[in-house]
Amino acid sequence: MKDRLRIALAGNPNVGKSTIFNALTGSNQHIGNWPGVTVEKKSGVARLGADEIEVVDLPGTYSLTAYSVDEVVARDYIIDEKPDAVIQVIDATNFERNLYLTTQLMELNVPLVIALNMSDEAEKNGVAINRTLIKKYFEIPAVRTIGSSGEGLDELLRAAVSEAATSPHHEHAIGYGDEIEEKIALLVPAISRDAALASRYPPRWLAIRLLEGDENARARVAESPVRDAIASELAKTGAEETEAAMADRRYEVIAALLPQVCTTCVRTLNASDHIDRVVTNRWLGIPIFLALMWGAFELTFAAASPFAAAIDAGVAYAAAAVSSGVQPAWLGLLLGDGIIGGLGAVLIFIPNIFILLLLLSLLEDSGYLARAAFVMDRLMYAIGLPGKSFIPMLIGFGCNVPAIMATRTIEDSNDRLITILITPFMSCGARLPVYVLFAGIFFPQNAGTVVFALYVLGIALAIGSAWLMRRSILPGKPAAFLMEMPPYRIPTARVSLRHMWDRGQMYLRKATGVILIGALVVWSLASFPAGAEYGSAESYAGMLGHLLQPLVAPLGFDWKIAVALLFGFVAKEVVVGSLGVLYGAGEGSLPAALLADPALSPVTAFALMAFVLIYLPCLAALAVIKKETGSWKWTGFSVIYGLVVAYLVAFLITRAGTVIAGGI
Repeated sequence: MKDRLRIALAGNPNVGKSTIFNALTGSNQHIGNWPGVTVEKKSGVARLGADEIEVVDLPGTYSLTAYSVDEVVARDYIIDEKPDAVIQVIDATNFERNLYLTTQLMELNVPLVIALNMSDEAEKNGVAINRTLIKKYFEIPAVRTIGSSGEGLDELLRAAVSEAATSPHHEHAIGYGDEIEEKIALLVPAISRDAALASRYPPRWLAIRLLEGDENARARVAESPVRDAIASELAKTGAEETEAAMADRRYEVIAALLPQVCTTCVRTLNASDHIDRVVTNRWLGIPIFLALMWGAFELTFAAASPFAAAIDAGVAYAAAAVSSGVQPAWLGLLLGDGIIGGLGAVLIFIPNIFILLLLLSLLEDSGYLARAAFVMDRLMYAIGLPGKSFIPMLIGFGCNVPAIMATRTIEDSNDRLITILITPFMSCGARLPVYVLFAGIFFPQNAGTVVFALYVLGIALAIGSAWLMRRSILPGKPAAFLMEMPPYRIPTARVSLRHMWDRGQMYLRKATGVILIGALVVWSLASFPAGAEYGSAESYAGMLGHLLQPLVAPLGFDWKIAVALLFGFVAKEVVVGSLGVLYGAGEGSLPAALLADPALSPVTAFALMAFVLIYLPCLAALAVIKKETGSWKWTGFSVIYGLVVAYLVAFLITRAGTVIAGGI
């Protein structure tokens, strides 16, 4: 007997499903991947009185037609793992759109409960949904919830527990008309003759999926002793026509029932619609998006500068004190130059990173970033990609690893591969310390604008690369992009701060892990062999750097930059940590040391920032590229292509900057 009930959360994207999951499970969460795929799996434990309930957050999906990995994962979990109940989270402000998934969940014969989420926003818009009539017509209990405040969640769990203990479930099935129902009636007995098949999958559901031409469903009956009888019936049916007819019938049922359960669901123009007329305007949309991003970077530098300066002074003082005060001398140098100098050089930028993450969280939670994907759809389609590809690119502003994984929602294999290959050009948070360091030193009056220019450069290179790949190695036509806009809402401090912390703590973990190890490795290379002057040409770091210097000299980089870039392959933050060690930040401030280096100039600094933006995905991103593509060939292509483009861009910046600086 199971120790606890298992409840699955299903729903369309942007309905607040993750918010409800977080509210139900709190810190009792486990995050991994579903077996065999890189789709994120979230599970946690909720408590109802003294009882513990396992909650599984299924991938967001508009339907269960198995066209994407998300749809397959969500559907297979319900069918194969058989949770005790399923909660479908519905955006009450877009009630009609969510009902298509409801009709498909009903066919799975699972204990089902509807969570009418964002009910407060729906009610403000004059939407009144009759939960009693939902129960009457759909035989599904509906609960009013507000995920952001936790209202209604206990009642929701109680309803799910009650449904799990009730049988039978959802006898009201959609009728597909005489012709299709006759075909279903012939398939169901054939399926039922295989007792094992019929016990594992609801026969009517499986018959419907087979008639719709679902390859996943057909694979399930391929080894069945009744496969020939099933194949004989399917041979008489056109799958595409049947699927379209079934979809039409579901929409007809929804259209008929909607006025019964929601007399005010006919939408009128509201404040969100009026705002969208401006921010998604054909001509204004992209300039507004760019202006908001520029403002975010400018505000980040303005707000973070005092905090960063204080941390910088503290790190420099601590490093100098430890280097000179701890005995034996080698230990003082290890702690001062190696650990405090290397790690501190990265921690200086915590204020910038957390402030930028907070601003991006506010834009996301307000509903604006979804509009950014819509605004970019026309441009993406022109280069040969669906607008959906811009969503992973936006996620890439935080981290390329989940961004590459997010490409799983793209159905076409070539569209998905191109998106995977161009996503590393999006400037992730790991590159931000490099930008903040060099932009703050060499462009103190325009640091925000310089960082903004780097983000735009990344987008431009991604788009240009996609255009080139689509017209050469990965031809094809992009799919249409359909997207439901979430309503604008005022972000809550609790949710936005939670999003900021969830993303920012990744940076902190890296700073105390791989970046510290990288700094210690670089310090060791700079300190040995015994007798060599620290960081000199005779040290191992100097030998390695001078070996690499001829490769980067045309870009204006010296051997210290070459060593930092080499170790930055592990994680981009290591570039700053390495520079903190190599420039002896234990003896003073790293910005001051860099500014005093005659080999560095504004032109070199901008070329270096562009190179760090482009040259290599980090080790973790490369591992995900290999896993997602299943190919060493494409992983190697990503490395070589990035290095070539980085070198060309940095070379052009160096040459053009030198000409401009020389007044020619």
